Amino acid sequence: MSQDKEFEIVREFEVDATPEQVWEAITNGTGAYLWPMDPPEPRVGGKAAFGSTVTAYDPPHHLTVRSEDVGFPIQSVNQLDHTIEARDDGRRAWVRYVHSGIFTDDWDNQYDGASKHTDFYLHTLREYLTHFAPRPVAFAQLDGPAASQTSDAFAAVGRALGLADDAAAGTRVQARGPEGQLLGAVLDFRNPYFIGLRTGSALIRFFGRNHWGAPVGISIHDFAPDADAKANELAWQDWLNGVFSQS
Repeated sequence: MSQDKEFEIVREFEVDATPEQVWEAITNGTGAYLWPMDPPEPRVGGKAAFGSTVTAYDPPHHLTVRSEDVGFPIQSVNQLDHTIEARDDGRRAWVRYVHSGIFTDDWDNQYDGASKHTDFYLHTLREYLTHFAPRPVAFAQLDGPAASQTSDAFAAVGRALGLADDAAAGTRVQARGPEGQLLGAVLDFRNPYFIGLRTGSALIRFFGRNHWGAPVGISIHDFAPDADAKANELAWQDWLNGVFSQS
């Protein structure tokens, strides 16, 4: 019996950025909040990232890309739709984001992971637009060792950062980073699945993907003029390995 089942994840939000700034971020600046991707060709029918096709293109108001050859077995259709409208005479933007498609296996787990990741990624987009746009980014990402897949692995990340159990989003913290360096930051996001730190020059994101059977991950979006993506990757990889006694 086929396990194919449609899904749809819908989110709406406002942000202190113009529609043009939102459009630039979702087309040319994805490394600032997600990961770097080739921008879509500026026309309906054009090519977009991961083999998808542009099905709506109306800058800075509407972008849809769709793929029916996703490239991995758990999903057969993937569509991302962004609708952007001006607010406050164009000084702010309202965004409606819809991620839809078909999961072909383990639907509940895949949907839960995609839905929760959506909230974190869109929050990071707002953080970028509010605090760092249009600065260029040096992007790095990494995964923890196999030991980071255990059910309690993400709690160890919070402890290693030195975060109090009751530290909530919006709190200013001194987080312990690579080589014991103290990072002055705002804890801009925190729940049992994700942690977000915003320093004066970077967004550092921690992903508790152990909840969905994968290793814990980190991404670093560094907006400093002298940012070094490779150095960030190596430093945080050593830190994460150390959390799980693999360094």
